[in-house]
Amino acid sequence: MTVKKTVAFSKHSANLFFHILTQCNLSCRHCYINPEQHGKTRVPLETIKAWLDVFSDGSAATNLIFLGGEPTLHPDLSEAIKYARTRGFGSITVDTNGYLFHDILARVSPEEVDFFSFSLDGATRKTNDGLRGEGSYDACINGIQKTVSAGFAASLIYTVSRANLHELKFMPALLSDLGIERFFIQVIGLRGKATRSHEGDSLQVSRSEWLQAIPPLAQKIARQGITVSYPKVYLDAEEKFECAGRVAQNYFIFPNGRVYQCPLCEDLPIHSLKLKDNQLIRTAKLNESDLFELNIPEGCVMNKLIQPDNSSYTLGGVPEYKIGCCLLKEELKPQ
Repeated sequence: MTVKKTVAFSKHSANLFFHILTQCNLSCRHCYINPEQHGKTRVPLETIKAWLDVFSDGSAATNLIFLGGEPTLHPDLSEAIKYARTRGFGSITVDTNGYLFHDILARVSPEEVDFFSFSLDGATRKTNDGLRGEGSYDACINGIQKTVSAGFAASLIYTVSRANLHELKFMPALLSDLGIERFFIQVIGLRGKATRSHEGDSLQVSRSEWLQAIPPLAQKIARQGITVSYPKVYLDAEEKFECAGRVAQNYFIFPNGRVYQCPLCEDLPIHSLKLKDNQLIRTAKLNESDLFELNIPEGCVMNKLIQPDNSSYTLGGVPEYKIGCCLLKEELKPQ
């Protein structure tokens, strides 16, 4: 049996996150898309192909993820997938909210798409729809069921926040019922809409809440036969900090041609690369890549700059722990 691949959040991995549009039918409270920084257009099919050529070398080393916005809103997504398969990418994943527009399941095959990855932010309709919009829970559940019935592999992304942390305990049973093969737990970051939360209404969870809930849950789900990935986030003082910008190859392409290597930088015009005339070129200093080279006691430089409240200090001003890179994750495989 062939084991299908999808995005790998680990050292020496290579992942291409291709936002083919920023349009979406939902308006999630924590959406990270920033049209002013990322563009408001849909990438034409011929441009998609040209940009895929830039990042494909036929080595099957790079995992490709199509996302948006909602990528299935792009009428040429199926053609983009088929072209990407000819370019030798290691895996092809489509991140979706579950509405599966343009009859996408009928226009591609399980041999062409390794995973459809669904975003669900609550184990119940009330919690998920409160974050993602009315009707989104049913659409996502129905989309997963249709996808699995059609023979595709399905994964699920759950962005943990103060609004849905309490429902994580219900996820193991739901994942099994839906036939999910991989479960990605994400930590909410202060970018996009999440930066505009009202005072006292922060969606971020505390260090103690995260550590108490996430590692045990991941262990439980892995014992059910589902692969789980989650960011470690909080490193002990003696643990080594590593930045994915140094030890991995992650590229986040946006419709306006910006190419970032760190998702925390995406609200700022400090992208290290850009696509111009279908060529990948480096941007002028200073940019995100210069920040990756800095070594600070707090660990992640971008976390210190953008969301410093994640760090805590002793009375002597020494960090009590380090913040890990959000792109390097723990992976628990079925026992």
